[in-house]
Amino acid sequence: MSLELSASVKYWLNFFHPVLMWALLAFSIYAAYLGLQVQRTRNAQGEEKKELIKGRYNVRHYQIGSILLALMVLGAIGGMGVTYINNGKLFVGPHLLAGLGMTGLIAFSAALSPYMQKGANWARATHILVNFTLLGLFAWQAVTGVQIVQRILTQA
Repeated sequence: MSLELSASVKYWLNFFHPVLMWALLAFSIYAAYLGLQVQRTRNAQGEEKKELIKGRYNVRHYQIGSILLALMVLGAIGGMGVTYINNGKLFVGPHLLAGLGMTGLIAFSAALSPYMQKGANWARATHILVNFTLLGLFAWQAVTGVQIVQRILTQA
């Protein structure tokens, strides 16, 4: 038994991944802001620190990061799934390879959390470096993704 999707459903599935990823890019920028506020809180002293603690940036950053991890992995799998459903193959190129790299980087970044919670500065520095690398790749992925969407639209 095989499930065959209509041409219309297959076509519109093409846009789920890009819309999700653009939302996640914006969410990632917000997560970076929260992470910078966590660092600012950690380095602050006195009244400034008390005020910053009220923002609960550490809790919000951790929660947003968890959501990003889950949705980015699912979005990457979904993007590959839709490509395969519509074309019977994956197109191995820079967009796919960078996306797979991003999926690995976000998992690596999240895996550093237990070490950061125990105060390991090496883990914190690595987390920041990995996440800014990830954010740069994500921005580039957004541009290449728009190019892919434009090709889909011109083929319709």
